[in-house]
Amino acid sequence: MISLVLPTYNPGEKIDCTWHAVRSFLNTRNDDWEVLFVLDGCSDDTANRLDRLRSEGDDERIRVLGYPQNKGKGYAVRFGLEQSRGDVRAFTDVDLAYDFDDVVRVCESITEQNPMTIACRSHPESLLMIPERLLGYAYRRKGQSHLFRTATRLITGLRYRDTQAGLKAMTARLVEELTPHMTTNGFGFDCEWLLAAKRAGVLATEMPIRVKYEEGTTTSTFTGFKMLGELMTIRKAWKKKQLPAYYTQAALAIAKAA
Repeated sequence: MISLVLPTYNPGEKIDCTWHAVRSFLNTRNDDWEVLFVLDGCSDDTANRLDRLRSEGDDERIRVLGYPQNKGKGYAVRFGLEQSRGDVRAFTDVDLAYDFDDVVRVCESITEQNPMTIACRSHPESLLMIPERLLGYAYRRKGQSHLFRTATRLITGLRYRDTQAGLKAMTARLVEELTPHMTTNGFGFDCEWLLAAKRAGVLATEMPIRVKYEEGTTTSTFTGFKMLGELMTIRKAWKKKQLPAYYTQAALAIAKAA
């Protein structure tokens, strides 16, 4: 089974489009999938909307989970991955900025030899779909991403081209081994996942994707400074922490025999 987690915080009426897109996607699949909406303390009518949508056509492959208090995207992703039942577990943004074709490719790349794959918007083969009216915004985001990537390398030592793309997948075993050590609930959680994986001896595969820029997605200067603060906290927490190696001799033997 493949599990896809959608961290959800006050999407409003947009949740209807996501629900129908998820249903359409699942109806095209012959393999075993589940999709988890994790309501991160939503204070709008998202829960009621999802209840109505489920009553119109319930699908046991779609699960709605949540908790009353907003705890942050990192917590929501971690909660969803822990509650997932799949051998492969992935997460992406609830606005579905990444096509399901990319979600499938990222998930299907996961093997025991390749336990983690991340989408990479900066990959030479990635395709960015940008309306003309958002070109200025896209250039600003590119500059912000370059600065954040440089800061990430200096602070954490991670050398990925894109740590923040909202599409990542990994094995259930990697989830189970890493989640007990994760503490970051804010937007810096992606970096903590990658740093934890690195400490376990796992380097993620970066995969090209298509990404759609749309209205309503912004990164403020305040958010940027907050993420830098989170990186410093992650660096301090992981300065001396080591994890058991993911690639044990037994695991390598199983992987080679598969």
